[in-house]
Amino acid sequence: MNCVHLMQHPGSTVIAELGGLHRMIGWEHPIVTDSGGFQIYSLIRQDPKLGTITKEGALFRPRRSARKFKLTPAKSIRLQFGYGADVLICLDDCTHVDSPYEEQQASVERTISWARQCRETFDQLAAAKELSEEERPMLFGVIQGGGHRDLRRQCAEALIEIGFDGFGYGGWPLDGEGNLLLDMLSYTRELVPAARPMHALGIGHPQGIVECHRLGYDLFDSTMPTRDARHGRLYAFNINPGSSALVGDWFSYVYVRENRSIRYDGPISEFCDCLCCKHYSLGYLHHLETIGDGLYHRLATMHNLRFMTQLTAALRGGQ
Repeated sequence: MNCVHLMQHPGSTVIAELGGLHRMIGWEHPIVTDSGGFQIYSLIRQDPKLGTITKEGALFRPRRSARKFKLTPAKSIRLQFGYGADVLICLDDCTHVDSPYEEQQASVERTISWARQCRETFDQLAAAKELSEEERPMLFGVIQGGGHRDLRRQCAEALIEIGFDGFGYGGWPLDGEGNLLLDMLSYTRELVPAARPMHALGIGHPQGIVECHRLGYDLFDSTMPTRDARHGRLYAFNINPGSSALVGDWFSYVYVRENRSIRYDGPISEFCDCLCCKHYSLGYLHHLETIGDGLYHRLATMHNLRFMTQLTAALRGGQ
């Protein structure tokens, strides 16, 4: 989940009154809350009039909102801690890989400074609640530096010295042509002790997950699977993920709007056991999507999410 989105809707007070995130959504498993650094960067990058980033934090006004929000490192941690998340992520100053060196350098310095403030606030909250190492949530730092190895190393070494439970690869992870920055992703992973988990922030393409997992990344997050589902791009294994290695042409896209989907009486994927594939045909999904029935979005989203859980299960099983 995302701190910037949650602080706007439904709001921190409402979340507290509903018993925290776990109780509010009926989810008994781990929850990761991102700090919102990327969302702030994306908003201001697209329109600088919508906010500013300073050494203290960020002041921003989301589109279609008359209200301004202020987010500091300390506030980000207090919010995430109050939400009852299991993994908290430090507020970081995100950049694009093509940003000038001077901007990347300033981002690294700001990210390190913010990480120290996040760590201090986190420790104060854990002490105030008298939480043991086993009871407290985990705290991740985010390594910035764009496409510059010296800056990535500077940021990683400083964050390791501060001390975190895990780390994230910060910044936009794609080049100008949409390809994963595998060299930098690999280098950044090598900077962090193997015992510490690494989160590939914003990476959610199936092939990207497989490639980053091979580099040593453990966690991933992206809106891609659900966004693709809503827009008619469904994921399908070409092989049984439980018994075959994920190499070569192991998955493909199924486009629900294509003419060949109209009369197809089989499921999206023969290797999927989601509710959609067990009970409904691709032809029925095409019909639902064509007439604008909301059931399409639910079924398609369930399918793509189940694909992702099958994918991660296959990766864990292959370790």
